Amino acid sequence: MGFRLPGTTFLPGRTFLPSTRTLLPALLALTLAGCAAESGSGVTSARMATIRSRGTLICGSNGQLPGFSVIRPDGRYAGLDVDVCRAVAAAVLGDATKLELRPLTTTDRFAALASGEVDLLSRNTTITLGRDAPGGNAMSFAPVVFFDGGGLMVPSASGINDLRGLTGRTICVLSGTSNESVLADRLRSLNIPYTPLRFQTADQAFSAYGSGRCQAITSDRSGLAARRTKLAEPGVHRILPEVLSKEPQAPATVQSDPAWADAVRWIVYALFEAEEQGITQANVKAKLAEAKANPKLAERRRLLGVEGNLGSQLGLGDDFVVKVIGAVGNYGEIYNRNVGESSALGLPRGANRLARDGGLIISPPFR
Repeated sequence: MGFRLPGTTFLPGRTFLPSTRTLLPALLALTLAGCAAESGSGVTSARMATIRSRGTLICGSNGQLPGFSVIRPDGRYAGLDVDVCRAVAAAVLGDATKLELRPLTTTDRFAALASGEVDLLSRNTTITLGRDAPGGNAMSFAPVVFFDGGGLMVPSASGINDLRGLTGRTICVLSGTSNESVLADRLRSLNIPYTPLRFQTADQAFSAYGSGRCQAITSDRSGLAARRTKLAEPGVHRILPEVLSKEPQAPATVQSDPAWADAVRWIVYALFEAEEQGITQANVKAKLAEAKANPKLAERRRLLGVEGNLGSQLGLGDDFVVKVIGAVGNYGEIYNRNVGESSALGLPRGANRLARDGGLIISPPFR
């Protein structure tokens, strides 16, 4: 049974299997895509046709990770991954609230995307070759929205100060994650024996860690920082300094609909480009008015849809960036309010700064 919140629905996670309930919408989408062009541009996408026919974007997310996807005390959902979903809804449907969020476990997420149960996966998911390749999960990844790394958290009083201190210890891990395989590879390379204690959900894993069933827990470092805030005594736990892996996280769609993947990709790029051009949620209307009045502002005019018809080339409205930024702000705003200085996590931007500021976040030109 699901429940509805203002503007957003979040349904309990479940195991997703192909059924007539999932196949019929997919068949309908193929029919719609075959007979209609998106926005009169000649761009056709089965998934965008389904979303528009339904009137709602279904986005798979975590639901248990502060800063990325979690329910707030006021009953609303918030987080960096949630704001990406809202941005896509704003671009495709013109309204960021036309969004249904479904919490997915690490084992559910790929099957849910492949079967069409969700239109988009925006759930702290790392890009890997196996997930991207046609012979693997055949996912099409959007640009990275959070550069992270694998880590380990331990009780401060445990005496564990580095990886060698994990010898013979029990470590809580989440099944089906890249963290599970990264931990195994790293400790095996160091000849450090350990006992993995596997769980299907993050709540189960961190509950076990909090009750002392394991002496350490592994996850992405941002996830550890987020989850530490939910422990009974956050201050008595520490994240080890070793960074175990590269964990670039990005939204994903299926490879079978490249037009849909392209649309999501450039919606994310729009968040980056808007920050670079100084366009914010508060000033986007004023920036649009200036662009309309001044033909010399070529870059801004193309980005905001005043000229160039770039949105139409994606099957979106030419003003899709205006709608996106008006709904969620630019990437810097999204980062700061959810995981950065304005949030409870307070994570420094680091690699998630714009490229011009020494980070890795960059958009190709809108032209």
